Amino acid sequence: MLITFEGIDGSGKSTQIALLKDKISSLGKTVQVFREPGGTELSEQIRSILLSKDSDIDPVTELLLFSSARSQLVSEKVLPALERGEVVILDRFYDSTTAYQGYGRESLSLDNIHHINEIASHNRAPDFTFYLRLSLKESNDRRANMSKDRMESSGDEFFHKVIKGFDDLAEKEKRFVIIEASKTIEEIHESIFKVISGKLD
Repeated sequence: MLITFEGIDGSGKSTQIALLKDKISSLGKTVQVFREPGGTELSEQIRSILLSKDSDIDPVTELLLFSSARSQLVSEKVLPALERGEVVILDRFYDSTTAYQGYGRESLSLDNIHHINEIASHNRAPDFTFYLRLSLKESNDRRANMSKDRMESSGDEFFHKVIKGFDDLAEKEKRFVIIEASKTIEEIHESIFKVISGKLD
């Protein structure tokens, strides 16, 4: 089973992923967790370029770098784990590319991005995508005292577009499960596990 988590920074993805991993592992299942971009040596090198404030990156180049990191992760780690019958949880996947590089950067048409996403994911779609929905104001409040990387420094107008991208995807994609990230950690975890509990064969 491939499970992905999406949402803007500050939505609590990392916390919920850790809780879900522990819960599934307690049931005797092997769980692999990877972040995007990252998860392999090459993908982590690409991540450092993408998030560095010293990098001046063209929007199309940015999209292709994210996609390259994803392709390597899927090929090297995700597909082999799924073939072994393991559960894979990803902190971001290609929906982030649609929201950030498509809606936010407007780097290419959404049709072109969809095609690139299919290639970079090796045609493997998530079984469930949990969208932790959070307002930009609450996101900014939660991260007020945290340093920002290159992507996080893109400005409020950019992030309003990103949120619209996630909202649009949530309406179109049946695999999306909207979770209000303003709820308590416990409430969110219970809602997430309830969705997948009967699917863990």
